[in-house]
Amino acid sequence: MMNRETKNLVVSSVILGMGLMGALDGIVFHQFLQWHHVIDHHNHRIELFSDGVFNLFVTLLLFYSCVKIFRDAAKEALSFHTRAFAGSIVIGAGAFNLLEGLIDHQILGLHHVRPASANWLIYDMVYLLSGIVLIVAGFSYSNLKLQRKSKA
Repeated sequence: MMNRETKNLVVSSVILGMGLMGALDGIVFHQFLQWHHVIDHHNHRIELFSDGVFNLFVTLLLFYSCVKIFRDAAKEALSFHTRAFAGSIVIGAGAFNLLEGLIDHQILGLHHVRPASANWLIYDMVYLLSGIVLIVAGFSYSNLKLQRKSKA
């Protein structure tokens, strides 16, 4: 079973990974490639506003994870396992892709990865698959084990 210090590290790192992947998503897909906005709409102001809200949200994730790491370290409640740290960041990045892909792309239909493509669904599926691959790779690298609660 994971001790409190390792749990703190894992939680902070997963949040950090989600924030990093969100920032990367916004920079690459929204700004550089200009494939989509958080809300694809005929009104460009709505698109820009939705991207701004998204950027604020991922910035808050990054800020919160950094504050949490600092506070846990100051209280000596943070482990220093490089593999758990790096692997948990990758897990968080994958969780971002999986959740964002399922919620925004598939359930709410706010946008797709590349809506102008004739094969937009393939882009969406690859995005979801990338989330699964990152989660599996993060768990594999970190050596984290999912623990079941034992019945007492």
